[in-house]
Amino acid sequence: MLRIVKILLVLSEVAWGLLGALGNLAGWKGTVGAVAAVTSMATVPGGAQSWQATTNPLVILAGAAFIPIFKLTSSGLCMAGAWRMWAQRRSDAEAFARSKSLALAGCGIAVLGLFGGWIVIGEGWFELWRSPTLGHEASTAAFLYGGFIALIGLLVATRDD
Repeated sequence: MLRIVKILLVLSEVAWGLLGALGNLAGWKGTVGAVAAVTSMATVPGGAQSWQATTNPLVILAGAAFIPIFKLTSSGLCMAGAWRMWAQRRSDAEAFARSKSLALAGCGIAVLGLFGGWIVIGEGWFELWRSPTLGHEASTAAFLYGGFIALIGLLVATRDD
């Protein structure tokens, strides 16, 4: 039963990534607008005059494209991992442990995207933490998603006997 729960947890990350990427792509103008607001530092008091602020369309496009790409990549790896885990669910502990690698890589990429994108770039470089309109909400969401996905990865990584 524990193996089935682990597979379902991995599939929940797949759902998160697919639904998130779909939302980013369907609402592309909003995705680009959110990235532009962060990179321009327009929501940070005095931020638009800061040396790290940018309105470069290539930077904004790259940032906006990164979001659904990392979600789809992590979801694809998790889907492949869940498939392998399902195929090995009745195998011995070593075979099932080997089947987890793609799912764990997918969880890791999701956490990397959330931490690297929101925390390192958004918070660290573009000082999103100073934004009264975007700072708290964006950081809370990134930490919430990243924390749950990291927890899923840790639970899936535990040894099965």
